[in-house]
Amino acid sequence: MKKLILSAALACVPLCAFAGLDEDVRALQTQWETIKYRRPASAHEKAFEALTRSADEVRAKYTGRAEPQIWYGIIASSYAGARGGLGALSVVKEAKKALEQALAIDPAALHGSAHTTLGSLYYQVPGWPIGFGDDDKAREHLHRALAIDPQGIDANYFYGDFLYRKGELEAARTALGRALKAPPRPERPLADEGRRKEIESLLAAMH
Repeated sequence: MKKLILSAALACVPLCAFAGLDEDVRALQTQWETIKYRRPASAHEKAFEALTRSADEVRAKYTGRAEPQIWYGIIASSYAGARGGLGALSVVKEAKKALEQALAIDPAALHGSAHTTLGSLYYQVPGWPIGFGDDDKAREHLHRALAIDPQGIDANYFYGDFLYRKGELEAARTALGRALKAPPRPERPLADEGRRKEIESLLAAMH
């Protein structure tokens, strides 16, 4: 009987580990969405700073998995954006490092979100000698994200935003139109609602 119980317990280890991973990643995702789309901008810096620390703890628990690295990258990028200024550069460099680690583990994880987020950093961060910004690398990563998730709302939104900033307005409208038609994510209604508002706002700015 003892051997049977032990065998059952050992068999549960990988499944339980994945359950813990999914729950921890989902918690980070939910908190990020709530801060970004439900809390005032004035509260973002402190909230994202605290959530970045939580994300760092989660990725330390699952060092061989891409998903926690991706969410650390997303959250740290949001913290850097809210913080602004030169002080944000060290944070955004840590985000970049985490996203590159995620790509080394699994480029397709979370529908290619590492490519999407890294691409967005490359076009939003200043270039040399201040930062690592690079429009060519931004386009490359965004194209890779779209190859993985061609109809995805995030990949098309960030590609559209990039094209808009580059003055490629027709192509930007096409990408943003695809983003608006993206299939809803039943597990992420708040993120979908918030992202669609951002897309509509960007399209309105182009008229």
